[in-house]
Amino acid sequence: MKLTRRSFLKASAAGFGAAVLSYGLTGCGSSSDSSSTKVDVSFDYGVASGDPLHDAVVIWTRVTPKLAAANSVQVRWEVALDNTFKEMVHDGMVQVGSDTDFTLKVDLQNLEAGTRYYYRFASNERLSPVGTTRTLPEGELDQVKLAVMSCSNYPAGYFHAYAEVAKRDDLDAVLHLGDYIYEYGAGGYASDDAQALGRGFPADNNSELLTLSDYRKRYALYRTDKDLQALHQAAPFITVWDDHEVSNDTWRDGAQNHNEGEGHFDDRKLAALKAYFEWMPIRGQDSSQPIYRKFEFGDLVSLYMLDTRVLARDKQLNYADFDLTSQAGQGAFMAALTDANRSLLGGQQLNWLTDNMALSAATWQVLGQQVLMTKMWLPAEIMLILGSVEATLAAGGDVSAILAEANVLFAELAQIKGRVMAGDPSVTAAERARVETTVPYNLDAWDGYAYEREALLGAARAMQKNLVVLAGDTHNGWAGNLVTAANNPLAANSHAGVEFATSSVSSPGMEEYLSLDTSNPQAIAQTEQVIGLLIDHLHYTNLTDRGFLTLTFSRNYVDAQWHYVSSVKQRDYQMLENRRHTMRVWVGANRLDA
Repeated sequence: MKLTRRSFLKASAAGFGAAVLSYGLTGCGSSSDSSSTKVDVSFDYGVASGDPLHDAVVIWTRVTPKLAAANSVQVRWEVALDNTFKEMVHDGMVQVGSDTDFTLKVDLQNLEAGTRYYYRFASNERLSPVGTTRTLPEGELDQVKLAVMSCSNYPAGYFHAYAEVAKRDDLDAVLHLGDYIYEYGAGGYASDDAQALGRGFPADNNSELLTLSDYRKRYALYRTDKDLQALHQAAPFITVWDDHEVSNDTWRDGAQNHNEGEGHFDDRKLAALKAYFEWMPIRGQDSSQPIYRKFEFGDLVSLYMLDTRVLARDKQLNYADFDLTSQAGQGAFMAALTDANRSLLGGQQLNWLTDNMALSAATWQVLGQQVLMTKMWLPAEIMLILGSVEATLAAGGDVSAILAEANVLFAELAQIKGRVMAGDPSVTAAERARVETTVPYNLDAWDGYAYEREALLGAARAMQKNLVVLAGDTHNGWAGNLVTAANNPLAANSHAGVEFATSSVSSPGMEEYLSLDTSNPQAIAQTEQVIGLLIDHLHYTNLTDRGFLTLTFSRNYVDAQWHYVSSVKQRDYQMLENRRHTMRVWVGANRLDA
């Protein structure tokens, strides 16, 4: 049976990550007598919190029974205003079992806004670590501070970025924009150093993830990471999935990495999303509360977490399906690219978003989503040679000669583009055509769904909103202006907002794809400058470093700051202060170069 949005939501309501509601103190006993079961347990995966509201927050843990045959155990939660738990405000007990993989989520109600809380769990006289969380502030605010992260690939390297954010005490929340796990098996993507790093997969989870058990075990492996545990323990998360929580390049009815012989994709998707809701500190979803949802930080920030993967995305376009050497093929490609019937968000989610933005009086409208919205169009010549790189890599060939050719081409086109921008009268028509004949770099991003992007940006511009879009997915740091098309009826050729994209926690970026020499900072800087020059609306890029992004919103401006670690391949690391970068956008500007 095809998994429609309606049947997906019906399945969600039937048990996707339902949380126990807690309204306050129950007087149901102390942590020393919190369980009637005699099954010994441990809290191997720490604690977590998420989805904070003004008056509520979800807390999470996973209990591991030491008796394999145990079907359920009793767990108690305690919440207090102090870390000694003398000022208790919530407690309760519940049975958890194998139906939720022994995970427990408690949705704490009736909390005070902008308040820090401490929480812990207990079972059979065993205590979990103590977690710290906080509710969202309300009223008039001077500042909101968020950390933004994505793309944490366990075998690719250590999670130092998580460790660094865990040290901070100035955050209102941590936003995770997806690819929290990866579905590949041993020897898959970015796993060459896994064994040397001690980050290989266990024998019972070393194949590509297909079943509910597979996905559960992969989350369990990730949650053994002490740096990830530390961050979950320190701050509330606001999360959304990307593709690798299911499979690479997921769309509504399939994925690039779902192949013949791997079962029905709907079964795989349901298994993946059930595990996601079990293991993540997120409210369970039902027909009245889809995965896309909003968070209000007083009068300063309205945050909208969006789904661009599972609910509505149409299959990605593929250059190989079009004859781009002919005028007819080029026309067919552009018609498909701008087709009003192609969805990324879908009509219901897009209407929900624009309706809520229209009603919001917050200074900043912020979209937490997965893929780049900035128009990343490169000269067609470059795309042809990058296509050759991709095809050669897929065939297991040597790409060194092609990359050398690409570097020469990059430099040549950048030189022409610089002359064009400077108004050099000696630029020939042929040269101008070389740099102005451009095509989208990544059809999996918003560039492949142009109509909905125009609808969203046009609406934001027409409403005169201060729009900030956040993205992950690419494993690199980016910043760009969001500019509407010349024929947009709502706001032609207008700056509608800005986009800030975070680098990855550990997944490799363009430095691996382009075989960049990371030991040569000058060459890296030149490559970044060339790409920034060739892409019209791009204003910052970091192609080589892993890390995270922080955003500080104030009444007059927002500061975006990219932070990078020296290596994810070594236990010892430092923060790269010379690579840290800050950009500021003023209220009313809607552009980075204002």
